[in-house]
Amino acid sequence: MHLLDENATLAMGERLARALSASLTIYLVGDLGAGKTTLSRGLLRGLGHTGKVKSPTYTLVEPYKDSRIVVYHFDFYRFTHASEFLEAGLEEYFQGDSIRLVEWPERAHPFLPAADLEIRLQVDPSGGRALTLRPLSREGEKCLQNLDTSTPRA
Repeated sequence: MHLLDENATLAMGERLARALSASLTIYLVGDLGAGKTTLSRGLLRGLGHTGKVKSPTYTLVEPYKDSRIVVYHFDFYRFTHASEFLEAGLEEYFQGDSIRLVEWPERAHPFLPAADLEIRLQVDPSGGRALTLRPLSREGEKCLQNLDTSTPRA
């Protein structure tokens, strides 16, 4: 899919929120500035979160417990070794019912649990962002089946 601008990215996040189950691990893949945090902001708004959404680059995880589903937003950009995932005790967040949004998942591999859905964002040279959604489990497939991919009307 093509996302024209920031508003389209936010709207896609909101549509994605309506398709989520109560327990899902989502990898957000893309270069710096590709829109991973913007998509996360839209998703959280779609789940009912009304507060500020910031990138967890320095905190590693930002919890959002005031939305329809508990969401943990991770950012492993600053990891220099994958074992930092274990050292920080983050594996406990990947148990039970919650949505786990993971930016820079490759930096915690092989310790990071497998994803149900991979969302890849790339800056499009002609403008906007290219979005690719790839299910990696049965739950990820269900999510995409429930996703409204129609073009929103202005």
